[in-house]
Amino acid sequence: MPGLRLRRERTGAASERARADVAASTAEAIAGIELPSDARAAAFFDLDNTVLRGASLFYLARGMHQRGLLRTSDILRFGRQQLQFALGAEDPDHIVEARAAALSFIAGRSVEELSRVGEEIFEEQMADKIWPGTQAIAQLHIDQGQRVWLVTAAPVEVATIIARRLGLTGALGTVAEHVDGRYTGRLVGDLLHGEDKAAAVRSLAEREGLDLGRCSAYSDSANDIPMLSLVGFPCAVNPDRRLRRHARKRGWRIRDYRARRRNTTLGIAAGTGAVAGAAVGIVAARKRR
Repeated sequence: MPGLRLRRERTGAASERARADVAASTAEAIAGIELPSDARAAAFFDLDNTVLRGASLFYLARGMHQRGLLRTSDILRFGRQQLQFALGAEDPDHIVEARAAALSFIAGRSVEELSRVGEEIFEEQMADKIWPGTQAIAQLHIDQGQRVWLVTAAPVEVATIIARRLGLTGALGTVAEHVDGRYTGRLVGDLLHGEDKAAAVRSLAEREGLDLGRCSAYSDSANDIPMLSLVGFPCAVNPDRRLRRHARKRGWRIRDYRARRRNTTLGIAAGTGAVAGAAVGIVAARKRR
């Protein structure tokens, strides 16, 4: 059957290209990188669009909705709030609103349930969305005996699952308050974003006895310039325009893996606006059904 044979040939070619992309990304990632191999050096990685293609909250919200744990109206409300934050991330009022809304969709859920569901959602929707190039860089740090942390505004429970699955040291993330094993919908402290990320890294470095001048940091967003500026070896990964300009001006390393993924439908799921994209997709899917 010529049609079936043609489809198989196309599938095989696509698979071969995917394998080639992984190999090329890995080679490019570690090319020319020399890392200190002492216990006072470490690496800090942003999560969304740096390690993970797309946004972790997108996958979490979609996975919870598929399990009947989240209503479409909840996703739409949360998505609207997060999209406002994404469009005005430098506006203090938007940051306050985002902080109030962040993780509100898990209010009333148990900590145990989110951890269990998070593990399942990682396997179903995130495991194959890890950027091979970024993972190769993280592994290079590990091979040099360095500790490696994720530092993200995503829920710390989700970030910890991803860090553990990738063999990293641990994760710093936004902490949701819970009482008697259930989330209240409020945060403990602030959304781990911008200057707060840098403060968390600085605090961790002091606690762990790290020399930030010998440490590395990786991010896609200009919002993480404070964290990147803390370390001796900053690197912009899949950078937004403002970070790319800043990195070039400062002579920072730049790694961009997106050219090989231009056709991905997850382009709409960038940054904190990803949950809004999830809501649109879910509503569209319901209309089709």
